Amino acid sequence: MALPILTEDQRKAALAKAAKVRKERAEIKKKLKAGQLKLKDVLNKGNDQLVGKMTVKSVMESMPGIGKLRASKIMEEIGISENRRIRGLGPKQVEALSERFK
Repeated sequence: MALPILTEDQRKAALAKAAKVRKERAEIKKKLKAGQLKLKDVLNKGNDQLVGKMTVKSVMESMPGIGKLRASKIMEEIGISENRRIRGLGPKQVEALSERFK
């Protein structure tokens, strides 16, 4: 699929929008790490455009005491693919994650 040809203004607007989204996602991860936000809160916002496109692994790695290996192990135990996004989680997977991180 060929990339669309954008005008200079369209390109700048797209870059600004992408930067804003990255900043907002970083803020969510920061709040998770600080304990101001719970994993259950993030999972409940799965239909939100911003949160829904975050990967489960990156969200879990943002939690205190969870690194890359532990996140991978937990996801494997629950049956969640490495590339799965929050929006793509099934109800049983959401429930299992919520139970694990009360």
